[in-house]
Amino acid sequence: MSSDGLLARLMAQAEGRGVDLITLRALVEEGAQAGASRALGALGLDDQRARRDMDELRELLSAWRDAKRSARQAVVSWAVRLCLALLLIGLAVRLRLTDLVTG
Repeated sequence: MSSDGLLARLMAQAEGRGVDLITLRALVEEGAQAGASRALGALGLDDQRARRDMDELRELLSAWRDAKRSARQAVVSWAVRLCLALLLIGLAVRLRLTDLVTG
């Protein structure tokens, strides 16, 4: 039986004899399942390739995060090196070590 057919049958049952807790829970579960199926269908994720597509998207997102992390680490590393180089140049000028190099 299709999800929509079962949902319609549960709704008729609930309307005909009043709603007990079991019928209400079944109605909610079937409604949620039907809504999820429709949402996946609207997104184009209701076929056999959907699982593979989602796995590939997760791998792509993971690779993007790794690339961002690596780029951030490289920028920090270069910034630290630049600061250390400027510090050494400042010390050399302060200690007048440039006179020894230039002659």
